[in-house]
Amino acid sequence: MPLHIVIYLVLQDVVDDSDGCGGNFTVLIVSDKFEGKGILQRHRLVHQVLAEEIKQIHAFTQKTLTSTEWTEQEKSQ
Repeated sequence: MPLHIVIYLVLQDVVDDSDGCGGNFTVLIVSDKFEGKGILQRHRLVHQVLAEEIKQIHAFTQKTLTSTEWTEQEKSQ
């Protein structure tokens, strides 16, 4: 099932850091589904949803935030 359906995305940003080979990605995922969950729980949820895709890439870096955390981070910049 697509990530946006399972996690109810507010924002998703994917950056290919691999110089075009498609093996190294950094993602920002903002979802209220992360509310009340620690970083490890959030990352496990994303890994669970993207298990097959993650098997095919070399490196996967993720930042997971709630809408509130995202708003606060944007205000502070």
